[in-house]
Amino acid sequence: MNKLTIIKPDDWHLHLRDSPYLAAVVGDTAKQFGRAIVMPNLKPPITNCEEAESYRQRILSDLPVGSQFQPLMTLYLTNNTRVEDIALASLSHNILGAKLYPAGATTNSDAGVTHIQKIYPVLEAMQKHQFPLLIHGEATDNKVDIFDREKHFIDSTMQQIRNDFPELRIIFEHITTREAVDFVLAQDDDVAATITPHHLLINRNAMFEGGIRPHHYCLPIAKREEHRVALLNAATGHSGRFFAGTDSAPHSQTAKESACGCAGIYSAFCAIELYAEAFELAGDFSHFEAFMSLNGPKFYRLPVNTLQITIEKSEWQVPQTLDYPGGLLIPFKAGETLQWSIV
Repeated sequence: MNKLTIIKPDDWHLHLRDSPYLAAVVGDTAKQFGRAIVMPNLKPPITNCEEAESYRQRILSDLPVGSQFQPLMTLYLTNNTRVEDIALASLSHNILGAKLYPAGATTNSDAGVTHIQKIYPVLEAMQKHQFPLLIHGEATDNKVDIFDREKHFIDSTMQQIRNDFPELRIIFEHITTREAVDFVLAQDDDVAATITPHHLLINRNAMFEGGIRPHHYCLPIAKREEHRVALLNAATGHSGRFFAGTDSAPHSQTAKESACGCAGIYSAFCAIELYAEAFELAGDFSHFEAFMSLNGPKFYRLPVNTLQITIEKSEWQVPQTLDYPGGLLIPFKAGETLQWSIV
């Protein structure tokens, strides 16, 4: 296959940061995707409808002229989230879910939930209003090995949520393990998952090739090759409950290349091409449009996009650096040659 035309995709998990960084990165997503679910872990976090709408307006104001890209907002759950905020958000066309960050799990998650039972009234309200719960599924106990935190979270928390709120709609975000794939497949249609391009393309060895590679460090961290293969099989499969969510997360070069480097991989510059590279590795594009363009809208109960895009086999080199306020931004696969490009 040398050329493929599909319905324009959406990104169902994206970090855009805020001013002054927002304007530097939002155009990369807007040129490729029709919509994106925008993460709320700013400083301070987006915890209510008013803050979400204000953030959305800042995103819209920084879009390139003529862009039709639509940001879809989320609320950040804390121990003090109010049931009233969930009820109000469920009535909004612009706010599509609430994000559960276990406190300390990733970037700007310190205000997250310290114990799942502290937000049971909120989860009950979300189930009642059919308001989706987006979960960063990692245990945060330092006694749990970092490579085992997703599996531990499934066993200790995810299954508990499913048992206690069986009709709650859940997106297991940026899954990284075979156990996460198996968990999603064992559930009903109220549970789905996003998969990033970097977790489809690299395993944990990529962080240590010839030395420490900080630009391959992300959370959840990349796992063994067997898990990458399981993710690729899920993405290219026919279940319909896995879809694209880049988890693209910009950090400056100096923030990544430091004594305590930030977690996050910036893939938005060429996200669709990266997903195509992954499907090329699998040798099967039969469900590429479903994964990129159909499964996400179906789960979120939204119409699919009306426009189309075409990708073709055409080699090009990812830039070594991108401009970024206060420094440079290193994109995923910087300096490497990709086989697919958007026409």
